Amino acid sequence: MKDKIFGVLQRVGRSFMLPIAILSVAGLLLGFGSSFTNATTIQTYGLEKILGDGTILNSLLIIMNKVGSAVFDNLPLIFAVGVAIGMAKKEKEVAALSALIAFFVMNVAINAMLVITGEITADGTIASNVLEGTISSVCGIQSLQMGVFGGIIVGLGVAALHNRFHKIVLPNALSFFGGSRFVPIISTLVYMFVGIGMYFAWPVVQNGIYALGGLVTGSGYLGTLIFGIIKRALIPFGLHHVFYMPFWQTAVGGTMEVAGQMVQGGQNIFFAQLADSANIAHFSADATRYFSGEFIFMIFGLPGAALAMYRCAKPEKKKQAGGLLLSATLACMMTGITEPLEFSFLFVAPALFAVQVVLAGSAYMIAHILNIAVGLTFSGGFLDLFLFGILQGNAKTSWLRIIPVGIIYFFLYYFIFSFLIKKFNFKTPGREDDDTETKLYTKADVNARKEAGKETAGNTGTADPGSEAITQGLGGKKNISDVDCCATRLRITVHDAARVNDEIIKTTGSRGIVKKGQGVQIIYGPQVTVIKSKLEDYLETAPDEYYESAAVSEENSVEENTDTVNENNETQEKVVNTIVVSSPITGMAGDITTCPDEGFAGKMMGDGAVVTPEDAVICAPEDGEVLFVFETKHALGFQTESGLGMLLHIGIDTVSLNGEGFEVFVENGQKVKKGDPLMKIDIPFLTSHAPSLCSPVFCTELEENQRVRLLATGEVKAGDPLFAVDTVE
Repeated sequence: MKDKIFGVLQRVGRSFMLPIAILSVAGLLLGFGSSFTNATTIQTYGLEKILGDGTILNSLLIIMNKVGSAVFDNLPLIFAVGVAIGMAKKEKEVAALSALIAFFVMNVAINAMLVITGEITADGTIASNVLEGTISSVCGIQSLQMGVFGGIIVGLGVAALHNRFHKIVLPNALSFFGGSRFVPIISTLVYMFVGIGMYFAWPVVQNGIYALGGLVTGSGYLGTLIFGIIKRALIPFGLHHVFYMPFWQTAVGGTMEVAGQMVQGGQNIFFAQLADSANIAHFSADATRYFSGEFIFMIFGLPGAALAMYRCAKPEKKKQAGGLLLSATLACMMTGITEPLEFSFLFVAPALFAVQVVLAGSAYMIAHILNIAVGLTFSGGFLDLFLFGILQGNAKTSWLRIIPVGIIYFFLYYFIFSFLIKKFNFKTPGREDDDTETKLYTKADVNARKEAGKETAGNTGTADPGSEAITQGLGGKKNISDVDCCATRLRITVHDAARVNDEIIKTTGSRGIVKKGQGVQIIYGPQVTVIKSKLEDYLETAPDEYYESAAVSEENSVEENTDTVNENNETQEKVVNTIVVSSPITGMAGDITTCPDEGFAGKMMGDGAVVTPEDAVICAPEDGEVLFVFETKHALGFQTESGLGMLLHIGIDTVSLNGEGFEVFVENGQKVKKGDPLMKIDIPFLTSHAPSLCSPVFCTELEENQRVRLLATGEVKAGDPLFAVDTVE
């Protein structure tokens, strides 16, 4: 259980990295934009002609400032989508769309509750009895002030729904909505109720967050020290993002009114003050206490440790170690990327990392004591120090105090590391045994050591037998070039069509197989999206080799004999019920066996008729319900009131047109009457861009005792009888 929780927390931490990464770019835009549009800065450096009001650069910098602010203003939505992408195991784009929908649904539901209870009045104003700051605008929706926690709640929840339901198989009548298409549907329903629940639960949570934030900020310098130690100590486990993010982005890190708006979280407060820097005398050190100290040990302290490791290296390895340590040190100083240095001495001498944790933690506290208020986007390198410290001026940031403190830390790191390395003969870079490579370790090395001996642990599971059989029937993973699907068919491109084994594929429940050169179409029906998803998952871990199948038995002759017997038996069958299906199309009707597509002609997906349209409007064949409209609009699922499941497929291979040439008038689940327009087609366009305009109209789920009887050939009008479905006994 502990390992499972740890693994989940690691994934949560990694999922934060995608939205956190955009903060770097947004911070740079905001930093440059606010710094070089500040009248005091322009006047100080005499840049009025270049950056003054009305210049092109001034306009560009104003735009940069607003673009950077836009990211920080919409962090909840960014976290919702980013976390969903990070936590989803497969088909991440579906999780992203579902999270976007769920985020809006949740906030609209909260807004509705606020309106119903009178906390937001009819004209959109906030009632006077509502505590200030508890309601804010979220993407234009007045909702509870949940900050990035609202986004994280959506991201984690949608990812859980996605991982649970993206392969769900629904009954045939609803199969179009199965698989990944079900995720945004269930997310919408769930987050409508989550929004209602949040209206009642969030004020309680909010009070707890404010209390925790007050406890942290009220603990003064000791609280800053504890924060710094914990953050650095969590780095080897990859959980530091989970720990520090609430302090940076939520009320746990404090709240402050900036430019008339309540702002939550240390980093958000700093950037809000940066955007309003003309009215700020000194940035808040209480807000920047969670990161200002990083400049001390990243620009000064860790380079001291690197120098110590270099000086302690063996003479014959000094040159090689020096080159590695120099590059790692420059990365640390300029960008704040500490992994090459920190993980090297963590890997070979954990005691040195313990020293680093204590010294780094104390740097956070000292920066807080000295009222240093330098912000950052990602990590405490020189680039961020220049933008958010030096350019903002010492009067606003007290950045000059970093230098003397940093020099002291440089020598502390240098002497402590030198002493411990020599005292305990730690195998830091350049001190390895002669048969050991001199290298800088990374997090991957640490994880590899933890997982030593477990390489085969995850490879003992049983493969999905259906996907395995499909892969074998297609000649093995190495023979598969591409996997896709349409409304009813799995569409595969293979390298060598001769390796495809029809008999193996038949065992997977396929209704038929169509081969065109290197293209193989396996017909499964509307549940094909789930089959495709499972196959793609299987192929990720399947052995990359050809499958050499044994010779297949001669079963075709048996099938042919069976068909003959059935034909003879059919002459003696008695019709007990007949359902007449009308043509949805005006055009030329014919037997389905004349269709220029093998799958339809072979009745692999069902039985019915074909009509080549001469009129652009496609109508409902009978009273009934539109089950689904395929994404590319070329096919439409329909169920008559009598219970017949049908598919209207306009043209052959029109799926490749991606909806061009089709205008659909109905939507999923819509009830229609016979003759109601379903869609309109561009006949000239389809004629010139599709192999054929011949359109199959057929029943997809006939019972064993149901037979199709063609009623019309040649010219037929929409609404005329097309074929009958006889029930026999």
